[in-house]
Amino acid sequence: MTEFFDTYEIQPPEVREAALLAELPRQVAHAKEKTPYFGKILADVNPADINSRAALAQLPVTYKSDLIEAQAANRPFGGMNALAPGDMLHLFLSPGPIAEPEGRGHDWWRGARSLFAAGFRKGDTLINTFSYHFTPAGLLTDNAARALGCAVFPGGVGQTERQVEAINWYGINGFMGTPDFLKIVMDKADELGTDISCMTKALVGAGALPPSLRKEIIGRGVSCVQNYGTADLGIVAYESQAMEGMILSEGLIVEIVRPGTGEPVAEGEVGEVVVTQIWNKDYPLIRFATGDLSAMLPGLSPCGRTAPRIKGWMGRADQSTKVRGMFVRPNQVANVVKRHPEVVRARIVIGSQDRRDTMVLKAEVEGQPAGLADAIAKSVDAEIRIRADVELVPVGSLPNDGKVIEDTRTYE
Repeated sequence: MTEFFDTYEIQPPEVREAALLAELPRQVAHAKEKTPYFGKILADVNPADINSRAALAQLPVTYKSDLIEAQAANRPFGGMNALAPGDMLHLFLSPGPIAEPEGRGHDWWRGARSLFAAGFRKGDTLINTFSYHFTPAGLLTDNAARALGCAVFPGGVGQTERQVEAINWYGINGFMGTPDFLKIVMDKADELGTDISCMTKALVGAGALPPSLRKEIIGRGVSCVQNYGTADLGIVAYESQAMEGMILSEGLIVEIVRPGTGEPVAEGEVGEVVVTQIWNKDYPLIRFATGDLSAMLPGLSPCGRTAPRIKGWMGRADQSTKVRGMFVRPNQVANVVKRHPEVVRARIVIGSQDRRDTMVLKAEVEGQPAGLADAIAKSVDAEIRIRADVELVPVGSLPNDGKVIEDTRTYE
């Protein structure tokens, strides 16, 4: 059995990085020239200068909120598409509403690679239990399976008994869907007394896969790995059967940045996943923030693939919340920190006392610089318009979880 999808997966890391950075200026130029949105926000950028990760990090980040606002003002895609809607293959409308396209290129969402890493091969039969309507998940995974040469039963969502019947009827050997629905299908088969032992492998996504659930699924004879993607970007990263982190898809530059800042964090530090499409010319998103938290892993996967790895999905980066009737956002915390170079890292902890909101800014600093806490408190008041207590803490004492706003309030 072939071990790798293609030679891209095993190229030396420095070769991959050089190729991505060589294409980066051309993709920035393409996005600037062909899309009104990036033409505007990159108006003062010389694409030829964007030839390194450091240079890329100076470009503005596009957040989901920016996308929603742009689409509301300029339907359907907010001017981020370089291919006309009528030239796309499929058009979607996710809750929000948020419009997402699918172009006509082979394996446009880059999903076949993750199926291959999960152990699927040409000639396998899969049941696809993602929704085929309105949102991309069903057709994204269907596209990947067809690109790999697999037969797909389009199960969609629900109708558990009929899903079990289909698996048994066709001898389906693979599953695509959410982890919790995989368990529901397996439990339903047990309840019905229907043999689905033909199903021996699964690629799951769009939901949490805790170790206990994976252990149960594997214990029932189904190998189970997961991938990570978004409706805007397609598959961003995927597990191999080594199950040691998620390997980044080819054709992307992925950064992990401090929420609200766009500034890359050190390897191993948790931050927001920001993606730049390098190979996709139809929808050339530049520094698109996924809203998800993760962290870069050191080294390479033991499976032999050489792309960088992330830990996987570690929560949401959008930590905006209301305090005393006012919104507090991660970028405001970042602006406070910028005013005080002594601060290494900071987070706001929101609580309640006697049914009143409390807010404490914890700042990592070396030592206890005189007057710094008072100065930070004034900056908080100026930036956020809410008074906060300030606590100076030792460097490294805040949890490495990507949070810059922690809401500890309970509403019992």
